Amino acid sequence: MDEVEVVVAHSERATLRVGDVFLKVDADQARIDAEVEAIALAPVPAPKVLWHKPPVLAIAAVPGTALGRLGEPSTASPAAWAAAGAATRRLHDAPLPPRPGRAGRGIDELAADLDGECEWLVTNGVLPAGLVTRNRQVAEAALRPWAPVFTHGDLQVDHVFVEGDRITGIIDWSEAGQGDALFDLAILTLGHKEHLGDVVAGYGADVDLDVIRAWWSLRSLLAIRWLVEHGFDPFAPGCEVDVLRSRV
Repeated sequence: MDEVEVVVAHSERATLRVGDVFLKVDADQARIDAEVEAIALAPVPAPKVLWHKPPVLAIAAVPGTALGRLGEPSTASPAAWAAAGAATRRLHDAPLPPRPGRAGRGIDELAADLDGECEWLVTNGVLPAGLVTRNRQVAEAALRPWAPVFTHGDLQVDHVFVEGDRITGIIDWSEAGQGDALFDLAILTLGHKEHLGDVVAGYGADVDLDVIRAWWSLRSLLAIRWLVEHGFDPFAPGCEVDVLRSRV
């Protein structure tokens, strides 16, 4: 029997790998349903759903290696990053899925969440007030009207798999749905700003780079408390806190 590898585990969900099968255990049935639905609708390479019996979803591993990791230099080629941009564009050009996704929160909701997280970061001495204030100002550019597209919602570099210069699969679709296109592009390039030009070249459309950079600040500010409370380290080199420091 293959060994069981714990890929990620915290109080909300766990992902296990057994050979070439991933078992995703999630107490939130809506999140599992959203993933199954998005995989079926996505016009880009995605993992095959093997079976789905709540609260477990079994999916097949995709070939290739991750485009990169947050906090580590990417060894993928510029062409592979451009291919990731092109795949993202195909997704964004697809018909809208039926439900909103993580990238689909409204301006008022985002602004309220941002204010709350910034207050928590300063009040609890997690980050210096000046660093938080400056990034809160940068983040303002992301709080603007946008036209909804089919978004992945969690397009981190380690969710995009490549072989050479070809995209072989995009995984973890539980946050997919209608949302802001520039959110996906920002999450894909978070901590890898040197590849933003490659991604945009592959994406093949005029995008507001200032908004993408604003999303780097916004997403990092919103994520730190959750990461700390779930056992992750946003202070690791190249991760969220370093992203915020690079914006000042």
